[in-house]
Amino acid sequence: MARQSERSAATIDGILSAARKLFMSRGFEAVSIDDIAAAAGIAKGGVYHHFSSKQSIFEVVLDRAQAELAAQLNSRLAANKGPRTPETVAMNTYAYLKAASEPGLRRLILMDGPVVMGLQRWREMDDRHFFESIHSGIVEIMGPKASRKQIDSAARLVTGAIIEAALATGASDNPVKVARVYCATLRSMLYGLQKTT
Repeated sequence: MARQSERSAATIDGILSAARKLFMSRGFEAVSIDDIAAAAGIAKGGVYHHFSSKQSIFEVVLDRAQAELAAQLNSRLAANKGPRTPETVAMNTYAYLKAASEPGLRRLILMDGPVVMGLQRWREMDDRHFFESIHSGIVEIMGPKASRKQIDSAARLVTGAIIEAALATGASDNPVKVARVYCATLRSMLYGLQKTT
């Protein structure tokens, strides 16, 4: 029985790996289930045995890509031994946007992600991976005098600003430049939060 589950897991990984490469190089619309099956080296029915649709494959691929970027961010946070400041939060946001702007990831996360998943679902996925790190940064920036309500509302507003920066970055012909501009503005906003507490 263990062998069957191992084979199944290997097949799923093969499908997801093939789909990710295709989605990153061609974009969601230009990829078919037939393309994914051929790239994974299995029959089309084998893909449908594990996934109900191309969108369900895309969702898992996108979630895994976001999880990888979140792991990179968490490594950066763990390496930073000092306090979280407007500067460090803005720099970490820039690092995320820059990584997400790599050509294939940009198409997957910043361009196709919001369209294929729908903006609400895409935001929910983003929240699951990144909101806690944003919230913990806001806690440190606003300090102990800030109320829970102030911190929570500020974290939501900052998250919204970062999502808008991600959308603008994805739509730009020069994503790294746009990310830099947005993160400079974000840093100023965060200093404003620090000053009001």
